Amino acid sequence: MTARPDGPRHLLPTATSADVAAAQPTVAVLPVGSFEQHGRILPLATDTMVAAVIAARLADDYGLFLLPPVTISCSHEHAAYPGTVSISHSTLTAIITDIRRSLRQSGITRLVLVNGHGGNYVLSNIVQEANVSVPEMILFPARQDWEAARQDAGLVTSASEDMHAGELEVSLLLHAYPELVGQVNESDDHDSGPRPHLLTMGMPVYTPSGIIGRPSAGTPEKGRMLLGSLSRSFKEHLGLIAGQEAQV
Repeated sequence: MTARPDGPRHLLPTATSADVAAAQPTVAVLPVGSFEQHGRILPLATDTMVAAVIAARLADDYGLFLLPPVTISCSHEHAAYPGTVSISHSTLTAIITDIRRSLRQSGITRLVLVNGHGGNYVLSNIVQEANVSVPEMILFPARQDWEAARQDAGLVTSASEDMHAGELEVSLLLHAYPELVGQVNESDDHDSGPRPHLLTMGMPVYTPSGIIGRPSAGTPEKGRMLLGSLSRSFKEHLGLIAGQEAQV
């Protein structure tokens, strides 16, 4: 509600209380990011920016109540790299539980979690538990949404090849915050191959630079198309908790 829906905007929502009262939103959207290394080319706050950009696009397209992002989450696999900060899974759960409780007190019972960090595994359990009786919470994007977005945007990498600080994340930031992307060249690309012991050993075993993917393939146009595809995919998800087909 506060800026151009298809371009750079404030990282934090700028709506006033009066704006929210006039809009009377029934669904809130919460970006969940992280504060972890993204090699030498992207900020520590990359996942937060990605989640916030996606959430802002969904809020603009579907009339949702945009919340400020959760900026630190579960990044323990990146702990060996300078600058990474994590919280426990129980703390992240408590934050979301408290936010959901506060929203319910103001009459908003449905919540969309936009996750920008693949290591936030606990979010799946939070959403499953919330939906036991009545569907009220969404975790977005799902794997199929990312896959469709990669195809629609013409990305040359797969999700497995392009796990971290690669083509997808560089493209989204080149579109939304180009001034925050460092100079990228092919020497930054890194193919780690299979990563069977990631949860045990962390990222450094598979990448000295912190990058897994092809950041050199990222473009602003791909970022724009990724956002458009994700917004289209979201319509079906929203219909599951809105009780009727979402309009865009």
